[in-house]
Amino acid sequence: MPPAAPADTQALQSGAIDVARDDPARTDVLGLLGEHLADMFATSPPESVHALDPAALAGADITFWTARPAPHGSGLLLGCGALKELDPLSGEIKSMRTAQHARGQGVAALLLDRILAEARARGYRQVFLETGSQDYFAPARRLYARHGFTACPPFAGYVQDPNSVFMERSLNGYPARSSTLTNRAAVPQTPRAGWPATSGRCRP
Repeated sequence: MPPAAPADTQALQSGAIDVARDDPARTDVLGLLGEHLADMFATSPPESVHALDPAALAGADITFWTARPAPHGSGLLLGCGALKELDPLSGEIKSMRTAQHARGQGVAALLLDRILAEARARGYRQVFLETGSQDYFAPARRLYARHGFTACPPFAGYVQDPNSVFMERSLNGYPARSSTLTNRAAVPQTPRAGWPATSGRCRP
């Protein structure tokens, strides 16, 4: 008879996963964000890597969530994601990442659903994101496409880049309006050693 699975593993297998607001400075979150950044540099040229450091993810204009086995708290970290307000009517999805041990379990979809629910509740008309164009990011692009995202021009200070794919989704019945954000200036961030101070690439 095989040994009983740890409680965290049983919760993951049963679908008992909570997505809740969390602190990006928690030790396990720092580790996941560090892995995320390392993978971005391994798959994209440095000038095409976009990542927010933990301090930026704690900013007043960003809401940060983690997924953990229910009840949410000190359990095994499964993934993270964030939403940044671009203006009162639009936001950007940031720092989507699923832990290696939790991939293929629907964690990224749960995080994305929670972020989109928050965007709707705020009255956003549009949500944007940037992800990679390489094969490594194909699962992420498929996830976003399944959730209604379509390709769009660069937004919020991004520039055209063959290594980037820009996507948008309309919310609350409003039409796409990406052209109104294409030339917005990026919000300055304070650089932190080892972290580019630009917008966060999404790779669940």
